[in-house]
Amino acid sequence: MSAVARTPLYDLHRALGARFTPFAGYEMPLQYADGLKSEHHWTREHAGLFDVSHMGQLCVRGDGREAALETALPLDFDGWPAGQQRYSLLLNDAGGIEDDLMVTRFEGEVAIVVNAACRETDLAQLRARCPALQFDWRNAALIALQGPAAEGVLAALAPRSADLTFMHAQWIEIAGALCLVSRSGYTGEDGYEISVPVAAAEALARALLENPAVKPVGLAARDTLRLEAGLHLYGQDMTAESTVCTAGLGWAIARARRAGGAKVGGFPGAETTLREARAGTARRLVGLVGIEPVPVRSGAQIVAADGAPRGVVTSGTVSPTLGKPVMLASLDTDLAAETSLFAVVRAKRHPVARTALPFVPKRYKR
Repeated sequence: MSAVARTPLYDLHRALGARFTPFAGYEMPLQYADGLKSEHHWTREHAGLFDVSHMGQLCVRGDGREAALETALPLDFDGWPAGQQRYSLLLNDAGGIEDDLMVTRFEGEVAIVVNAACRETDLAQLRARCPALQFDWRNAALIALQGPAAEGVLAALAPRSADLTFMHAQWIEIAGALCLVSRSGYTGEDGYEISVPVAAAEALARALLENPAVKPVGLAARDTLRLEAGLHLYGQDMTAESTVCTAGLGWAIARARRAGGAKVGGFPGAETTLREARAGTARRLVGLVGIEPVPVRSGAQIVAADGAPRGVVTSGTVSPTLGKPVMLASLDTDLAAETSLFAVVRAKRHPVARTALPFVPKRYKR
C-alpha cells in the first residue's frame, strides 16, 4: 500500500484545525471547525482560501510545442495571446475523456494544470503523443483564493493582480515570491489560482489569511461550490467512458477543430467527437433540482413515472445557497419536455425537474 502524500501546506492545515480526508493519493483538508456550510457561504460572501497543491502543474517546452500539442489536444494556438488560459480535454482514441485540463500559453512555454488522480497517466499520454517536447512538473504549491473579496485581498499584496481578467495569467511577485497567477477557479466566483514556489507557500498562505476577509476552506465546500456553478468533476461527471458530447462539453473543442473549421479533426478521438456533434447522443449531462428536501447523491437512478430508467445522477448535493437538492445527471436525450422524472433514494421516488445550468450564477470578472 503506497503512502499518502501531503501538500506543502499540510502543517498549516493542522495548525488551523483541519479535519483531513484521503483524496487522489493525498491527505487533504476536508473542512475546518466552522464546517462545510459556513465555509461555503463565506466563500460566496467574502473570500475562501483553498489548497489545491495536489493538482499537477506541467511546464511544456520545446521547438514546435504548439503544433505538437495540437496533435494531442483539441486546441488551436493560432491567435492565442501570451497569458491567456483555456480549458481543454485530454481524449483517448475512442473519444473518451481521460482528463480535463487548464492550458496557458506563454512565450517560451505552455503551462498545463491536470487533475491529481490523473497526474502520471496524463504525463505518460502527453509524452507518448508529443515525444519531441519536454514535460516537467513545476515544483510549486497551488493556492486558490475565491470569492467577491478576492481581488481586494490579493491586490493589497500584489496590485498588478487586479488588472487580470477571467482566464488570463501573469507572473507576479507576491510577498517576495515570484508566482504564476491566473484569474480562474472552481467555485463560480471571481478569484485567483496562485502557483507559488514550495518554499514560499506557507508564508504566502499565512499572509492571505491575515486579511479578515479570508478563511480557509476544505474539499467539502469546494465540491458544493463547484456543483452550484454547474462545473464538472472528473471521475464523476466525466470519465474515460464519457465523450465530449455526452458530457455536454462541446464548447471545449476549439472552433477551428470542429466541423467546417480550418483545422478540423486531427486530435485523438476526433472521429467520435465530430460524429456525435453531428448526429447527437443517447444521453447527455443536464441539471436537475429536487422538488422535495431529500438529498440525492451520485449514483442515484432517475426514472420516469412508469418506473422506466431514464438516467443516473453523477453529482448531487443540497445546495447551501438555494436550500434545495441540485444534481448533474446523465439523462436520456429523447425525453419529452413534459416527462415527469423521479430520483430513487432508498427505494423511494422523489420528484426532480430539469433546469438550466448553472444553478447559481457565476460572477467571473471578464
